[in-house]
Amino acid sequence: MRKLFITMLLLLLIAVLWSQEGTTSSYNTGSVYLYSGTLTGAEQLKIKTYIWGQVRNPGLYIVPDNTDLLTLISSAGGPTENAKLSKIRIIRPTTEGNKIIWVKLKEYMQTGNSDLIPILQPGDTIIVSGTIYYAFRKAANFLSNVAIMLSVYSAITNIK
Repeated sequence: MRKLFITMLLLLLIAVLWSQEGTTSSYNTGSVYLYSGTLTGAEQLKIKTYIWGQVRNPGLYIVPDNTDLLTLISSAGGPTENAKLSKIRIIRPTTEGNKIIWVKLKEYMQTGNSDLIPILQPGDTIIVSGTIYYAFRKAANFLSNVAIMLSVYSAITNIK
C-alpha cells in the first residue's frame, strides 16, 4: 500500500514537469473589414495574417492592408530571446501555390534599410524560428525529464 501511495504521489508531481503555460492571443475585435486609424483619416481594408514561432504572442492578427512585417512582429509582443532574426520566413499564398519569402530582420536592425521589410498581404503566415541554442535547451530539458522519471522508477523499485 505504501508503494502504491508513493508511486501515485510521484506521478502527480511528475505531471507538473510537462505542464504548459497558458497563453492566449487576442486581436482587435472591431470591424474586420475597415480600419480608420490612419493619419489621413481614410479607411483601409483589414487583412488576416498569422504569426508563429518565437514571438511573445503568436496567433492570428487582423491588421490594416499596408502593415509591414516589423509592425506585425511588434504587435505580437516582439521576438523572444530565442528568435532567430537572421532568417524569418513568410509563406505567401499565390495562385500558383505557396511562395516562401526569406527576410533578414537582423540585417535591417544593423543597417536601418527599410527596403528589407516587406509589406504583408492577405493570408501571409510568418514563421520566426528559434536559434540552435533554443533547440539544444529543449533537448536538454527533455533528457532531464527522462532522467527524473528513471530515478523515480529506480527509487520506487528499490523501496523495501
